Amino acid sequence: MLTNRQLFLQHLAQTSDSPAMLEIESASGIYLFDASGKKYADLISGIGVSNIGHCHPNVISAIEKQINKYMHLMVYGEYVQLPQVQFAKLITDHLPATLDCVYFTNSGTEATEGAIKLAKKLTGRQEIISFRNSYHGSTQGALSVLGNEDLRNSFRPLIPGNRLLNFNAETELDQITSDAAAVILEPVQAEAGVIPADMDFLQKIRTRCNETGAIMILDECQTAFGRTGSLFCFEQYKIIPDILLLAKSLGGGMPLGAFISSNERMSSLTKNPALGHITTFGGHPVCCAAGKAALQVLLGGNLIAEAVIKSKLFKSLLQHERIKKFNSAGLMMSLEFDDEAICKKAVNACIQSGIIIDWFLFAPHCMRVAPPLIITEAEIKHCCSVILQSLDTV
Repeated sequence: MLTNRQLFLQHLAQTSDSPAMLEIESASGIYLFDASGKKYADLISGIGVSNIGHCHPNVISAIEKQINKYMHLMVYGEYVQLPQVQFAKLITDHLPATLDCVYFTNSGTEATEGAIKLAKKLTGRQEIISFRNSYHGSTQGALSVLGNEDLRNSFRPLIPGNRLLNFNAETELDQITSDAAAVILEPVQAEAGVIPADMDFLQKIRTRCNETGAIMILDECQTAFGRTGSLFCFEQYKIIPDILLLAKSLGGGMPLGAFISSNERMSSLTKNPALGHITTFGGHPVCCAAGKAALQVLLGGNLIAEAVIKSKLFKSLLQHERIKKFNSAGLMMSLEFDDEAICKKAVNACIQSGIIIDWFLFAPHCMRVAPPLIITEAEIKHCCSVILQSLDTV
């Protein structure tokens, strides 16, 4: 009889020729437990998903209550479903007035697709401006605005009419003209190795969009919900996007994404044509119930305020001759090494020692450290000691 690992390789489509192959049987808090009972500290939060840890009891309770009421009823937007309504209200209560209308999707890449369609509908324009080393998803439209040629080239022709600029290059912003339907960017380029936007750069994009009529789309799929030290990262930049993208931790561990704008802008999707953007499972009631419970946990405690404090503790502890640079935006952190080989050896050594970390899509020489916000001081100290020991073996 084939083992689960063999079945995994035979029957599940693979995304690389070297999957991690951890066989996880349970998860709780910051920890994962494999089939042999070995415990791993998850220092990447399932790639930005588990902000309040795995299987938070409030989230589990919300899921169980909703499952006992109903699951899928109808395609998105037709029936009044209380979990969707309540979650959308809770989110928009904590956003500016011009971000008062939520379109729930299944994922971040679908949020990108919806936002691009909305921008084109609103402006009647085709050009989308994005930035090198940005990541917005893997579908054909999202890939067309992604900022890495290695991931794009095999899937050409892409959707035409897009322009790539250099991130944090203010001198290039005059290329945002009245031909642009939208400018899409992350406030912190995650997959580039945690590169925050300069304050002036983001504010000047906002100004330039105002001047040209381009829609400003801010992708906060990885930065939102407290990870950078505020509920939404854009709050730190004192700007308001026209469209906000959310995913990752939005569902509290369940699959959920969203693009958010004003009710007036969103109404353009209801006509010419009607059903201009539809989804069957977007805003699934169980996912919305889970997401609402997770957000309430964040809002009810000090996890957001503690993110920056915990980040500083990581930085103070992670001192090693092999670490050339420490980048951070709250608990989104990156350790930079001389080359990719050192990083991957260190990552593998950490996993063997029970610490799950990773590298970045566009910065394979950098180590990703982005634990659940619930991580304690004692857990940080333990994890950092393991990382340092692993670096000593490389």
